[in-house]
Amino acid sequence: MTFLSPVWLWLLVPALTLAVLYVVMYLRRSRYALRFTNLDLLDKLAPKGPGWRRHVPAAAFMGMLVLLVVGFARPTAEVRVPRERATIVVAFDVSASMQATDVAPNRFAAAREAARRFVADLPSRFNLGLVTFSSSASVSVPPTADRAAVLSAIDRLTTDSGTAIGEAVFSSLDAIDALEGGEGGDRPPAHIVLMSDGSSTMGRTPELAAREAASRRVPVSTIAYGTSDGTIQMGGRETRVPVDGPALRELAESTGGGFYEAASGGELRAVYDDIGSSVGYRTERQEVWPWFVGVALLGAVVAAGTSLFWFSRIL
Repeated sequence: MTFLSPVWLWLLVPALTLAVLYVVMYLRRSRYALRFTNLDLLDKLAPKGPGWRRHVPAAAFMGMLVLLVVGFARPTAEVRVPRERATIVVAFDVSASMQATDVAPNRFAAAREAARRFVADLPSRFNLGLVTFSSSASVSVPPTADRAAVLSAIDRLTTDSGTAIGEAVFSSLDAIDALEGGEGGDRPPAHIVLMSDGSSTMGRTPELAAREAASRRVPVSTIAYGTSDGTIQMGGRETRVPVDGPALRELAESTGGGFYEAASGGELRAVYDDIGSSVGYRTERQEVWPWFVGVALLGAVVAAGTSLFWFSRIL
């Protein structure tokens, strides 16, 4: 937390001084009371003391002063604010390795269902596009507000051979730049969400794509989907198709995106939920002094209310 007018914090000195004086006066009062040595007689003559209740109004009043001083100093904090606009491109791996059954019923079916849920939950004010990639990459649906078009395209997906992760990033960037306003125009912030289960084997390298995405300030969040035990039937024999997490992590970190791992359909849905939450908001620093003033006013009510209720006076 930072303060826009920290000079006001010097007012905490007299406020804390007042608190110290209250404690000193209470201790002095206790010492004078002990001079009356016949405590049994004192107990009969004097009414029962208020005990701890006597300190509640004072504590609430002191808290009110401190909160008001902090409020005058205009504190600021980082606050999550919903984005008004954004463009999200989902890059979906449709390579043959997605038929591996280490994720039930297989990687492809579970990933397609998780993607459908992500599309349905994304705020309607966002543009959403779909890029598919195997040996090459193509824009299945340009960024649009039409969720039905994206969902329909997801339902029509089929698998093919090869994995071109770098090409998927380049195609996603091209789809973003094709929006009205172009590369240098007034377009909303963009984010690429790329899900894959293997290493890039075709096209331009992920490193080259990462440099291009970073230069355009488009984060690429990657999801390594599947397990190290995945296998598929290829050419009449069983072939291992383990997930290549390190390559996807490097792609995400070099562009300012997030890296995620998911070894089941449930984990993939949770990852999509987390990404949707993060890209749907931006963090900005805002003044939060109204919260301090509001709590201070509540402290004033507590101080006055308890004093009036227990001692029939306002402080």
